[in-house]
Amino acid sequence: MDLGARLLNGEKRAVARLITMIENNEKEAVNILKKYYNKTGKAHVIGITGPPGAGKSTLTDKLIKQLRKEGKTIGVIAIDPTSPFTGGSILGDRVRMNELSTDPGVFIRSMGTRGQLGGLSKATQGAVKILDIYGVDYIFIETVGVGQSEVDIAKNADTTLMVMVPGLGDDIQAIKAGIMEIGDVFAINKADRDGAKRTATEIEIMLDFNKTDRRPPVQKVIAIENKGIDELIVHIKEHMNYLKETGQLHKKRIKNSKLEIVDLIQQKMMNMILDRSSKEEIVDKLAKDVALRKLDPYSAGEKILEEIK
Repeated sequence: MDLGARLLNGEKRAVARLITMIENNEKEAVNILKKYYNKTGKAHVIGITGPPGAGKSTLTDKLIKQLRKEGKTIGVIAIDPTSPFTGGSILGDRVRMNELSTDPGVFIRSMGTRGQLGGLSKATQGAVKILDIYGVDYIFIETVGVGQSEVDIAKNADTTLMVMVPGLGDDIQAIKAGIMEIGDVFAINKADRDGAKRTATEIEIMLDFNKTDRRPPVQKVIAIENKGIDELIVHIKEHMNYLKETGQLHKKRIKNSKLEIVDLIQQKMMNMILDRSSKEEIVDKLAKDVALRKLDPYSAGEKILEEIK
């Protein structure tokens, strides 16, 4: 039985093997995704982001355990900062969700960012498709941490859960541009700490400035004590219902598909330029000329495009 058939048959080993292959950009994995792409689009993809120390992994763990009680199957892609020593992921999130790793209804994979500015691995979209074909009900993508570039999570998720904690103070003001806008549901974790109410109020005020058809809910939780988890799951499900009922899910997926196509074209263009030693030499020479101000970068780019025509 080939890998694609094994994936459809629900084999975890096939999932793990295919994700590794897609990380390594192997042609066989791409061909399998092409063949079975019509099997995707069924899972509810949830992106979880927020500042380091917000308790994202603990919250993800509690959400998954509650959904498992409902009989739902889960895929988890935990995006870790790439190790500077090995180039691989540090695997911190998988360690923190260790209890779930033995659950037959949960598949967890840590992936290194490999230098991606958006905090997401290049192979994330491929991994989401593999888990979707595999047949899970929910796919969680947990990102490294918050930052302006973390808006990339919105390109991969149906629902983006923004996890915040009390005591951020001015940090909330600093991250609101471009970040507050991507949250579909907000969770104030560690809500037993001083300042939780104030943090929730500040977020509510910021959300009031965003003129949208749907105002994101703000839910206080204490993940470590399993408090507020049920309510948070209700908000997540309500968001998906809203997307379906209003037709926004279809529109969102069209937009994300367009972004993915453009991204794939950009990657292929870069590979065409850099994968051949002769072309790389041309790029190096042009880079030196630009650095020495003998040539401008605009003309250099045009020369490179001429080379690959």
